[in-house]
Amino acid sequence: MSEVFEGYERQYCELSTNLSRKCNAAGSILDEEQKSKEISELQSGLDEADVLIRKMDLEARSLQPGVKAMLLAKLREYKSDLTKLKQEVKKLASAKSSQTAHEELLESGLANAHMASADQRERLTMSTERLNQSSDRIKESRRAVFETEELGVSILQDLHQQRETLLNSHAKLHGVDDAIDKSKKVLTSMSRRMSKNKWILGSLIGALVLAIILILYYKLFY
Repeated sequence: MSEVFEGYERQYCELSTNLSRKCNAAGSILDEEQKSKEISELQSGLDEADVLIRKMDLEARSLQPGVKAMLLAKLREYKSDLTKLKQEVKKLASAKSSQTAHEELLESGLANAHMASADQRERLTMSTERLNQSSDRIKESRRAVFETEELGVSILQDLHQQRETLLNSHAKLHGVDDAIDKSKKVLTSMSRRMSKNKWILGSLIGALVLAIILILYYKLFY
């Protein structure tokens, strides 16, 4: 297993355990200010956990197929646990938002009862709309950041696959070079044998011609 992956995994496990403990403790906090602080820390911790998950995913996909499959299966469990933890934190935040909204409505009702001002009610409505719009913009920005990170992971995966393809092509070219070298050696050996056979054949033909000449000479003069 990759030491880099093990380092990320160790950080994630420690962070996940700490977040689970804080989440359980936050449910029993009565002080609203302290509870808000705990929820904010939990959300920051969840963002950090997301980053570690993405780093582990990227590292796992760069390893050998057998190891990669095992690590990706483990990552799916981590992602499932993290999703459950996010849901618990979301419930805490929703409960606090509901309580805060209820308190704000009570305060607004008392103020309206005393002031009886339609203008103030209108300003309150506009403020609430601006707050909702700001919240939507923040959520959209976070979503864009996560999509950018996912795109980066996808690009790195494509680059890794292209690197493997280039390595395979290089290995095939090396094999072709070896085959060409062997072919050259065989052709050289065949050429040498052909040259040698030519000399032998020429010698035989010369000896045969010389023998015929000698035979004719003896027949004509003896």
